[in-house]
Amino acid sequence: MKNMNSMMKQAQKLQKKMLEAQKDLATKTVEASSGGGMVKVVANGAQKIESIVLEKEVVDPEDVEMLQDLVLAAVNDALKKSQDMVSSEMGKLTGGMNIPGL
Repeated sequence: MKNMNSMMKQAQKLQKKMLEAQKDLATKTVEASSGGGMVKVVANGAQKIESIVLEKEVVDPEDVEMLQDLVLAAVNDALKKSQDMVSSEMGKLTGGMNIPGL
């Protein structure tokens, strides 16, 4: 029974550390770009897009599809970088254990 109490306390400590890490990660950002920097996207550790910056040279009314592709590429890259950042930080807390949902 003592072992079980010890495990529960450890789990509670880990949960608290993970919640703190999630709050901290939500304040950290990553940046991605496409089109040679013509489209820049910033995402945070909560996988939310914080900003999108378009250089005016990339805005061509005759080629909207290209702009859409560039924005999509930059957003997907920013979200991937954000997910990688979160996985890396959470992996430090869990000692590499693969915990579903993290």
